[in-house]
Amino acid sequence: MANGNTTASRLGQINAAGDVDALFLKVFSGEILTTFEEMNVMKGLHTIRTISNGKSAQFPVTGIATAKYHTAGENIADAGNSYLSSVKHAEKVITIDDVLLASTFISNIDELKNHYDVRSIYAKELGKALAKRFDVATMKTLVAAARSATTISGGKAGIAIDGGEAADFSAAVIQEKLFEAAQKLDENDIPNDGQRYAILKPADYYKLVQSDENVINRDFGGRGDVATGNIPMVAGLRIFKSNHLTDVAVAEAAQDQDDDSSNNDVFGGSGTGYNGDLSKTFIIGGHPSAVGTVKLLDLATESDYKLELQGTLFVAKYAMGHGVLRPEAAFEVKDAD
Repeated sequence: MANGNTTASRLGQINAAGDVDALFLKVFSGEILTTFEEMNVMKGLHTIRTISNGKSAQFPVTGIATAKYHTAGENIADAGNSYLSSVKHAEKVITIDDVLLASTFISNIDELKNHYDVRSIYAKELGKALAKRFDVATMKTLVAAARSATTISGGKAGIAIDGGEAADFSAAVIQEKLFEAAQKLDENDIPNDGQRYAILKPADYYKLVQSDENVINRDFGGRGDVATGNIPMVAGLRIFKSNHLTDVAVAEAAQDQDDDSSNNDVFGGSGTGYNGDLSKTFIIGGHPSAVGTVKLLDLATESDYKLELQGTLFVAKYAMGHGVLRPEAAFEVKDAD
């Protein structure tokens, strides 16, 4: 006798078997990974090294060789003849920080009552939170590099550029400072290999887009256009905009407190981790060799249904550390006052 029951199509099951939430959890994780990639500016702009275990990683730093004309009959191997280059060596050690995580809890009854999907929304927010913290920490490290002394004896320090007064930081001044940064990188023998970059605050970026300068004037070999609001390159520097650069200039209590406890004191003996006074910073940039990241745990996600709480806990996390590698490859344009 028929009892009126039916077989439901469970959208979260794999091949109509197993955990009824299995596919939902995979979608959630995928959203986090995608958002982290999209929201992150600095990931492709510096050196990243992955380790399988340990608490830190060593980055070797080498000096440069010299050349000299040879005098016939002189022994090249004789140190007294000064033909042999003494290439100097140093190292930079970057330590892994504690696990950084973003999490949320979704009550089962709330999710059942709700009329729209919230998992993908929450996933994006967790990804954005991690991407922001990664970007902010590496941007702070880049500023620390621009303010650092040389890593190796006889090398060069970071590049500090006077940007003038904030009120006078016009499109013309921005363009001038970008060319000055490119010149300084040349003078520091940083390769012009297409990887140099500059990061601007959105307000300064759009000053360039709207300006009468030759930044996007194709008659002068400019690239980009007003229609898309895009400026790919100025003075050989790839141009990026990020609101995170604005954020690093504004103290955020919880975030700064966490950054104080970093295992990497990038500003050198200040004891404040990744924190420094960036309130007068206008533009930052350089070459990927300027700063480094050591990655012990890449972005990972976990979820668990809590029977006692009648809901699901979602966690996104990573374990990384950031540090200065080659100060001469980093620049900062700031208000000198």
